[in-house]
Amino acid sequence: MNLSRVALAAGTAAASVVLLSGTAFAHVSVQPQGEAAKGGYATVNIKVPNERDNASTVKLEVSFPLDHPLASVMPQPVPGWKAEVTKAKLDKPLTLHGKQINEAVSKVTWTADGSKIGPGQFQQFPLSLGQLPEDADQLVLKAVQTYDNDEVVRWIEEQKGSEEPQNPAPVLKLSAAGDDHHGGGATPTASASAAADAKAGHEDGAGARTETASASSSDTTARVLGVIGILVGIAGVAFGVLAGRRRSA
Repeated sequence: MNLSRVALAAGTAAASVVLLSGTAFAHVSVQPQGEAAKGGYATVNIKVPNERDNASTVKLEVSFPLDHPLASVMPQPVPGWKAEVTKAKLDKPLTLHGKQINEAVSKVTWTADGSKIGPGQFQQFPLSLGQLPEDADQLVLKAVQTYDNDEVVRWIEEQKGSEEPQNPAPVLKLSAAGDDHHGGGATPTASASAAADAKAGHEDGAGARTETASASSSDTTARVLGVIGILVGIAGVAFGVLAGRRRSA
């Protein structure tokens, strides 16, 4: 009986750990579509799960760091949501494409407009970002999530050590700068494509030459065998004539 109670308690504890772990990892996050390279441009998704069983998410605010300002932050329209972009003056102007920029996006706010993120659901909010900083390995995008019961969850805590904070801020990791500075992965250069085509052409030509040589060799062999067959036939006829003359004599 005692063993059964111990086993039941252990099973309940294990199930609680699993449930709590699932809840702990269900936080607002930022995920790049492809690559987010330093000095380039990227498209990212702000992923917002609903952590409550009795309330729906109706508002999301995402703040951008002004110590590594982004001149361009453009939200993609999301059905049922209204997006608002807020800008702030910069102490030190940015130079982008030869032009000086005195302000940068400081926050994007999405407000429910006919839609909500209900219990057990999540929503993604796409953004186009650029130009990404070249002197940073990551961008911390602090988020504030509001529910329709007026509860507010602030995803603003930065991770200091190995242990993840209770309400971690979304972090966009930046990869090494690419040649094209546009993110999303590099594309082959014209010379590389030409080299690939040349290689393919070389291989095709080599294959054609091999097939020609093989056909030529086969044709020569057939001719030799034909001549040998004729000679053998002549020899056979001559042998038969001689044998007939001997029998007649």
